[in-house]
Formats: sequence, C-alpha cells, structure tokens
Amino acid sequence: MLFYPAESLKTGPTQAFAPCCTCVDIAARKQAHGAVSESHCFAMKLPYLSIVRSLLVPLCLGTAAIALASPAKADLRLCNMTSSRVGVALGYRDSQGWVSEGWWNLGVRSCQTLLRGPLAARFYYVYAIDYDRGGEWTGQSFLCTREREFSVRGTEDCLARGFDRNGFFEVDTGQQKSWTVQLTDANRPGSRPQ
Repeated sequence: MLFYPAESLKTGPTQAFAPCCTCVDIAARKQAHGAVSESHCFAMKLPYLSIVRSLLVPLCLGTAAIALASPAKADLRLCNMTSSRVGVALGYRDSQGWVSEGWWNLGVRSCQTLLRGPLAARFYYVYAIDYDRGGEWTGQSFLCTREREFSVRGTEDCLARGFDRNGFFEVDTGQQKSWTVQLTDANRPGSRPQ
C-alpha cells in the first residue's frame, strides 16, 4: 500500500506510516501523482489504522510493562511472621558511629522496610518486643533504646543519658546489598537473605 507523507511530495511515493495522510491529502496527491483515487481513501485508512494499532498496542503494552516493573530493591526489611503485633528497634554503624532507632510497629504477618537502599554494613542489630503475648527477641549487643520513638547516637552511658539499655541480636548479612529479617514464634531470633 502506498502512502504519500507530506515530506515526500517532492521526492515521490514512500511506504510508510504516514499519520499526516488524510482523505484530502490523498485526493490532492492523486491529481499530482496519479497513484490514488478518492474512492480508495476510506479503504486505505482502515488498513493503515489496523497496522498502526497492531504495532502500537504491543509497543505501548511493552513500554508500560517496563515502566511499571519495579527494579530489585536493595533494602533492609523485617517481617513479623508471628501471630502477635511486635515493636522493632534497629542498631547499626554508619559513617559517624553507632545509631539505634525505634520503633517500627508491625502487625501480624506483615513486613516493613527499616533501611532503604543498598546496605552499607555487614552487621545490623535488632531488638523486638511482642506486644500481645509478652516476650522479646534479644541478644548480647547492648544499645540505647527508649519506650517511645527514638534515634540515639552512641552506645555508651545509655542510662546516664536518660535512655534504656537493651540487648540486640546480631544479623550478619554477609555483605549482601539487600536482606530480610524474619521474626518467628518458633525461633527467636531468625533471619534470612532476600
């Protein structure tokens, strides 16, 4: 099928998808080039639209799929796999020293991102409290905490600075860029790579 895009009026016919071609364009070109009659206008536009549609639909769907596909996230996440609500505090070392932060409140069988982006350290420390049944996930690494929301720099003199002091369990990420810690009823503490 021959179409005459506007830019080809001087150079002759081309086979192309010519969004600029209309019945008026085709009729005018008939007189100039003798290639198309007005009676073919309707017949030529329908195949043209179906060709464009058949090419654009997969292209648009493919583009949408790529745009909507979420890239692999590099985060530190924690999942509460228990039948209770839990509160979570996190400890880690950054470029300025030790930091402990809390609280993330996780519902039953839910997950939350504690740190966004690629992990910068190999070791992270978690302390968690079971709000519904009591008990805690604890360890031998002592960091500062508080009953309400907190972000504390340093590990020394927690009580003298007005904070509590709790034992956090160590999470060895093996220098992975992403990690998910799982709190479970059966084994306190527990974690796995993502």
